[in-house]
Amino acid sequence: MRHKSYKLWTSLFISITTSSVALAETNIQSSHVEDSKNISTELHHLSNKLKVDANAAQPDDVKDPFEGFNRKVYVFNDFLDTHFLRPVAVQYSLKVPETVRGSYSQFRSNLNEPWNAVNQTIQWKPWVALKTLGRFAFNSLTTLGLADPATRLNLNNNDESLGTTLGYYGVPSGPYLMLPFFGPSTLRDGIGLVADRQAKLQRYIFEDSDQLYWSDAVLGAIDTRSSLLQLDSTLQGDKYAAIRDLYLQRKKFLISEKQGKADQDVSFVSDDSDTNSAQ
Repeated sequence: MRHKSYKLWTSLFISITTSSVALAETNIQSSHVEDSKNISTELHHLSNKLKVDANAAQPDDVKDPFEGFNRKVYVFNDFLDTHFLRPVAVQYSLKVPETVRGSYSQFRSNLNEPWNAVNQTIQWKPWVALKTLGRFAFNSLTTLGLADPATRLNLNNNDESLGTTLGYYGVPSGPYLMLPFFGPSTLRDGIGLVADRQAKLQRYIFEDSDQLYWSDAVLGAIDTRSSLLQLDSTLQGDKYAAIRDLYLQRKKFLISEKQGKADQDVSFVSDDSDTNSAQ
């Protein structure tokens, strides 16, 4: 009797244990399936965010899904601008004669012309690219790039970037991004910026002198900021949102213009400067 009771309890214990293990395995599998579904859903949402073609007219959560992060970067950039870059740019504008500032800006702009021609070639505008190279050669030979006599020959400047070229071929901008130090951008333009920086002639002209390269980079940032001083008074209310929408409007206009189908509904504040805080 005792032996039968022992066997009964043993069988019951094994049955309960087996059932518990099976239930645990089922729960683990269900948990893994649920986690996989959650990960898949998150990746799907992220993919949709990255596919957006951002423009100023879209709701904030569409054009700027990473707004929380972007605003933190903006606060960092704004601190640097308020306490360092802008005060220096103001003094630069006041103390350095306009002719000298203009010559330096033109010199830096002239060094961008070969990369402009490369982008125009990629856009399948060989005649425009040849004119750009002619402009670069003429200005370089006559004034070392410090002036712009080529304009009188109808060889006009057309600023290009890889981000704009990608947009020309219909590559979506991706979400708006505020980059540390460089300022407003998008995912597409941020990727293009890496190539743009590598293509700058300064990187090769000053290859043997890091001091000259970084001195030019810092002075270029100051020069660019000084050209944007007049915009400071026009930014009212939420400056972050104003800068974002101005950047997106301008980029959409430039790409539409290069495609030959500029949208008349796109408002655009015309200036000759980039909205980035550094070049």
